[in-house]
Amino acid sequence: MKTYKPTSPSQRQHTSIEYRKLLSGHAPEKSLMRGKRSMGGRNSHGRITMRHQGGGHKKTYRQVDFRFDKKNIPAKIVSIEYDPFRSAFIGLAIYQDGEKRYVVLPQKVKVGDTFLVSETAPVALGNRLPLGGMPVGTFVYNIELKPNGGAVLARAAGNYCEIVAQDAGYTHLKMPSTEVRRVISTAWASVGEVSNEEHRLVNLGKAGRSRWLGRRPTVRGTAMNPVDHPHGGGEGRQGRGLRRAKTMWGKPSGKGQKTRRPKKYSNVFIVSRRKVGKRK
Repeated sequence: MKTYKPTSPSQRQHTSIEYRKLLSGHAPEKSLMRGKRSMGGRNSHGRITMRHQGGGHKKTYRQVDFRFDKKNIPAKIVSIEYDPFRSAFIGLAIYQDGEKRYVVLPQKVKVGDTFLVSETAPVALGNRLPLGGMPVGTFVYNIELKPNGGAVLARAAGNYCEIVAQDAGYTHLKMPSTEVRRVISTAWASVGEVSNEEHRLVNLGKAGRSRWLGRRPTVRGTAMNPVDHPHGGGEGRQGRGLRRAKTMWGKPSGKGQKTRRPKKYSNVFIVSRRKVGKRK
């Protein structure tokens, strides 16, 4: 991590990642880039459906491959690059037939390394194969929930899932949240842990840096009026006055409470629920 001289109160707290040491310095591949309009958390009717979004620097979208439908052809990593839309680093992979694709990179990968997407690929860093072909204890990322459905799990910086069991056509994965979940063994995953593990240590230092990233201020419920939030109201600084913490809409929120829907379709795949609070 990079620290700064305390020339101001925000600089005293500010830490950042030393990108010069981690990235290869290559320019982005223009054929895999496109513009993307920022919606500011609003839907097609102009109504805010995701709070605390808006502003931020203009960004160009990199088309990252999560389907990995190019199988049995080795690919070589020729660059390690920053992606403004995700916390992990991405790399430009060139397959032996000449096709170029961006992929999310694992930790410890270097320019010149190769990977293979194949059912018979060895269990080695960056290689991609079905979950059923990996031994217990393997760390995986870019995990599918259904075969050829595209990677949806463990894609953020520093994340990974651990294979804890192989049972009756299903692979048991320990998630970053400590939840243990069953995934069908014919779903594919990549071997390793997602790059840029220091991302969680970054301290923005000041509110302005959040605004550059497109994050608008978050107002505490206790600072609102009763009409606006269940925690609002009272003279001076008050406790929430409720046994359970609630969201703005009166639903349970965090603090060790169960927030999952009782009849959610994927409940049958959960072997053990995530641990929350101090127990975690």
